Amino acid sequence: MSARRLSGALLALFAALAVLAAAAPRAGAHPLGNFSTNQLVKVGIDERQVRVTYLLDLAEIPTFQAIGRHDSDGDGDVDSAAERRALIGEVLAEVRSGLTLSADGRQLPLGPPASTSLSFPPGQSDLKLTRVVLDFRVPVAGADRVEIVNDAYAGRIGWRALQILPGTGTDVSSTAPRTDPTGGLRAYPQDLLASPASEAEARFEAVPGTGQVTAPESEFAPAEGAAASEGFAGALTGANAGGLLIIGLLAAAFGWGALHALSPGHGKAMVAGYLAGSGGRPRDALILGATVTVTHTAAVFAFGLITLAASAYILPEQLYPWLGLVSGLMVIAIGVSVMRSRFRRWKSMRAQEARGDQAHSHAHPHGHSHSHSHDHSHSHTHGRDQSQATGLRGLIGLGVSGGLVPCPSALVVLIAAISQHRIGLGMVLILAFSLGLAATISAVGLVVLGSQRLFQRLRPERRLFGGRLSGALPAVSAGVIVLAGVLISYRALPQIG
Repeated sequence: MSARRLSGALLALFAALAVLAAAAPRAGAHPLGNFSTNQLVKVGIDERQVRVTYLLDLAEIPTFQAIGRHDSDGDGDVDSAAERRALIGEVLAEVRSGLTLSADGRQLPLGPPASTSLSFPPGQSDLKLTRVVLDFRVPVAGADRVEIVNDAYAGRIGWRALQILPGTGTDVSSTAPRTDPTGGLRAYPQDLLASPASEAEARFEAVPGTGQVTAPESEFAPAEGAAASEGFAGALTGANAGGLLIIGLLAAAFGWGALHALSPGHGKAMVAGYLAGSGGRPRDALILGATVTVTHTAAVFAFGLITLAASAYILPEQLYPWLGLVSGLMVIAIGVSVMRSRFRRWKSMRAQEARGDQAHSHAHPHGHSHSHSHDHSHSHTHGRDQSQATGLRGLIGLGVSGGLVPCPSALVVLIAAISQHRIGLGMVLILAFSLGLAATISAVGLVVLGSQRLFQRLRPERRLFGGRLSGALPAVSAGVIVLAGVLISYRALPQIG
């Protein structure tokens, strides 16, 4: 294939990926992630009581797990009075063990809730969310200082906030904000979802008064709405029809995977650095893509098994940072291995050049005939075979690291497929998503290789980089791989606790 045809094929591939990604339907989604456990505690201090309202919003995956624990009749829902009481009782036990209220240094028991509420708003892929509201009335007379600490669902990711409400017959100053940007955990601020609120404790001082509140505003801007792109996680919602619509859905799943690979953390810099420095071939980029597909698909299925069978012992979302750390360490190891291999190759080439110069000087001491031969076929073939073996291991390692951390949306699709008894369609959609992910990563590699070859064909008299920089490119690319691995590991470490 000519350089011009290769360049045209790559542009056509990227255009196809963009069209497929744009074809994805959009709908409402849970913006904080499919794993999140979100909490809001509202506190009001009256003359003779403290009012505590606890709100819980569970995303799709913890809701699926909670329904599975309390679905006694096997209909996939918590609909009977006994099942609903059991689920509310589970939340109540967690709140009582984690929520601490004290007045003037004395701990106050929460007691039974004055009212409870349980509902299941719709989520992605026809899965449900869980919303629980518990209202407590805690008697206390003449308290000057009140403190609250919320350690319920410790270790779970999500929004955690406190809010002070006006009291009856009191004026209160508070360290907790007086505003709630979520509207009671119904809509979350879109601009700071990467670092949601994490308010676990607050202090209040109350004096007789007329209901005045002195407290800061929330640092988060009020949310305008809960709408967000549902993307691949909502795939099964549009899978109720058949024929061409299913084919279109598979194409959209492929596009979602391709678009997902463009987000940070999917090894594009590593792929570019590896292939640019190793002088790889198009086949190497395809091997890399195939490895990503197999690894990502297997990771989604493994996480699905953990979610279904071992969630009482292992929280799936807590495995993500560990997988990120393992992925980063693998990339570092690959980068170091590549650096060592290329350093040895450089030393071998220098040694061969030195021997060749020495032989040349001995063969022509007085300007005799220039007829001579340089037969290095054995050493060159041996070095190339060893390099190919090392390169294949490196490619597979990069592919595994790129697909090791599964996309949460793919896990939602798998769980939705299981709950709707459409496992076959769910597996095919996940495979299409993984193929799209791999297509983008492979396309990055093909673009890097195609660009190198195109430049060399158009300007054969010049190198892509200057002489010294071109010679140093393999070492530089290995350094890029190591740096990428360090960044992946650094990003995962703070989440491990």
